[in-house]
Amino acid sequence: MAAAGIAVTLGLTTAACGGSSDSDDNKGSSGSEAGYNAAITNVVNPSTTKGGTLNLWSSQDADSWDPVRGYYAFVWNLNRLYTRKLVDYTATPGKEGLKLTPDLAAAEPEVSADKLTYTFKLRDGIKFDDGSAITSKDIKYGIERVWASDVLSGGPVYLPGVLDQGQNYKGPYKDTDPNKLGLKSVTTPDDKTITFKLAKPSGDFLYLLAMPGSGPVPQKRDTGAQYGKKPAASGPYMFKDIQPGKSASWVRNPNWDQATDPIRKALPDAINLTITTNPDDLDSRLLAGTADLDVGQVGVQAAARTKLLSDPNLKKNADNPVSGFLRYAGITSVAPLNNVECRKAVIYAADPTALQAAFGGPLAAGDIGTSMLPENIAGSDANYDPFNRKQGKPQVDKAKEALTKCGQPNGFNLTITARNNRAAEVKAAEALQASLKAVGITAKIDQYDGAQQASITGSPDNVKKKGYGIIMAAWAADYPTGSGYMQPLADSRFIPANGNYNLPEIKDKAIDDLFDKANLEADPTKAAEYYKQINTKIMEGAYYLPVVSAKALNYRNPRLTNVYIHDTFGQVDFQALGVSDGK
Repeated sequence: MAAAGIAVTLGLTTAACGGSSDSDDNKGSSGSEAGYNAAITNVVNPSTTKGGTLNLWSSQDADSWDPVRGYYAFVWNLNRLYTRKLVDYTATPGKEGLKLTPDLAAAEPEVSADKLTYTFKLRDGIKFDDGSAITSKDIKYGIERVWASDVLSGGPVYLPGVLDQGQNYKGPYKDTDPNKLGLKSVTTPDDKTITFKLAKPSGDFLYLLAMPGSGPVPQKRDTGAQYGKKPAASGPYMFKDIQPGKSASWVRNPNWDQATDPIRKALPDAINLTITTNPDDLDSRLLAGTADLDVGQVGVQAAARTKLLSDPNLKKNADNPVSGFLRYAGITSVAPLNNVECRKAVIYAADPTALQAAFGGPLAAGDIGTSMLPENIAGSDANYDPFNRKQGKPQVDKAKEALTKCGQPNGFNLTITARNNRAAEVKAAEALQASLKAVGITAKIDQYDGAQQASITGSPDNVKKKGYGIIMAAWAADYPTGSGYMQPLADSRFIPANGNYNLPEIKDKAIDDLFDKANLEADPTKAAEYYKQINTKIMEGAYYLPVVSAKALNYRNPRLTNVYIHDTFGQVDFQALGVSDGK
């Protein structure tokens, strides 16, 4: 898989279906028939038939529909319905899906010999949902909004580190340029041309342009912090209605032209998303066929899991891929966890098997986590297990020894947080609570609405105010390199006031420098060595408790067409879906 380096694969590739299921039973054949795990490598029920309504459900609302603010994987996945970028990931299963292809761009960028200047030309005929032409200025303005983290909190903040270059740009809302397009490193000599000038080569730059926040935003329609209530659409669908906490719906964008889009086929006439607070009810609807797919893609609950795995007719419509997510607990700097030995005590005391069981056991949850670099990222080492977690038992003696070293021989009190709309996450918090009790650490559990993550566990000030010591979380790569996975979790330059995912607030210059070295490295193998070193430093600091390398057993309605797991998201590619019955 691609690692840091300029060797990002671009080119107009078409969706392909091939390979075979990794299951031993109910195999899909050549990307056509349903079968257990068939969608991991195949396109299940391929079709070009348009029409009908796609009925999506979720047990959690979006964190934001604003492309620059959303950060949940399912939100980025759904973003492909309504936001196009200069480049985006190809619509195909398997490793081919990790490749980038021109989207709004007419072709691959022209890159200078020193790899500091990228120039894109836009396609002809690209328009927003109101019929106005998408210009280079719209793309520049959309990108400038990433700088306005005081107004638009919650999303990734990679681009300022690459493009600001000492300008200290404050974002478009504080821009003193008459046209409010004052970011100097991005220029738009005409409506069809956009040029990026980097201070130093960045092997990951094109991946940053594939993020939703790099999509176009028409300045005249930008409503700042309210923009997520009805974002402009550059993709094949536009919002019809958004009811926070309840639903969202999309209809066709009449000004999208299939001829301009090599990625999306836009099969359904309409797409509905229903939010529920009852995941068991969601599962029941899935198995009954009244819901098409759970966009959370975190796996069905225990009752539905038993039914799926015991009934061949249901099992053939299920997939259980390694999702690319790592489930973990972030250990914050709230005292006494600002002491590395106290953090080690938490990790040693945790029961790896009990935590795995909370997420459904080995089959449904995945393998016990041993470090903070998942197996699908170059630089990962399956044998690296510094806390001996693979043995599957709590290490009480080592935990007590660490407690003595940190000056807390009798233990201490702390608070664990978990999202109340992630039942398995709450169970994992309870399992951890029980393990910690055995060594004298008394934990209480504070549940919160996951849709508010950016301002609750993502606010360092709020974490300190509430005294949150351990935060249950999950993470997948923003893009498929070590930086795309670990930088938001460990780089000191990625700690915003809201939307923070560096939960321990790691501030280690050695780690920051290693990220910089990896990003400059054109050889993926050499870059992977830097990521390996970063992973080691994170684990030596005992900043995170890795729980499981996640799998997710999900069900797909048999009426769905073009179903496949997209390796970039570790989820079904929502934009590719159609329905076979036209309803």
